[in-house]
Amino acid sequence: MNLSFNTLLADLGIGAIVFISTNIDDIFLLAAFFADKKLSRQSIVIGQYLGIALLVLASIIAALLALNIPPQWVALLGAAPLYLGLKKLPDLWRAPEKEGHDEDQTIQEQEHKVEKGLHSQMLAVASVTIANGGDNIGVYVPLFATSVDSIATYTLTFAFMTGVWCAMGYAIVKNELMGGIIRKYGHKVFPLVLIVLGVHILSGAIDLIR
Repeated sequence: MNLSFNTLLADLGIGAIVFISTNIDDIFLLAAFFADKKLSRQSIVIGQYLGIALLVLASIIAALLALNIPPQWVALLGAAPLYLGLKKLPDLWRAPEKEGHDEDQTIQEQEHKVEKGLHSQMLAVASVTIANGGDNIGVYVPLFATSVDSIATYTLTFAFMTGVWCAMGYAIVKNELMGGIIRKYGHKVFPLVLIVLGVHILSGAIDLIR
């Protein structure tokens, strides 16, 4: 009994460390998402959970089948953030919103958008999360393959940590100092972040054209 409890604690610790090490950059990406007033909070959180869930599911399947996913092919997913960044480039020349704008009213307007819009926002966030998940798959697959009995514990840990990550990303935006800067210039920085991220991820696929 004591051994099982110690094993559980060890698995929880390993799961938390693995998640943090493979998703540290996602905190700032989530902050950029939350700073974009065109995106609803609900779609960001659900999209992040969806993206992480698909990465974990792909890793579990690969681990159980003892498959090695070539990182070059995963890198092709970098086209998703690159496309989204290029699409948002016009925001660089958009004037910042007037001070005193009622944020709660903006959120209510976002929540009343058509359902199709909400779905597209969730898929956009999920696609960026997946595209930025090459490191996740590279770490999760061998971890799951060598600890099949602990997969359920790791998965629950990742689910909890995803919620913590969303909260931390939102807290950065709400910070009086950092949040003010991000809210004021976030719509200008966000497209560049996506473009740089997309190019960086796609660089891993360069071996495919050699």
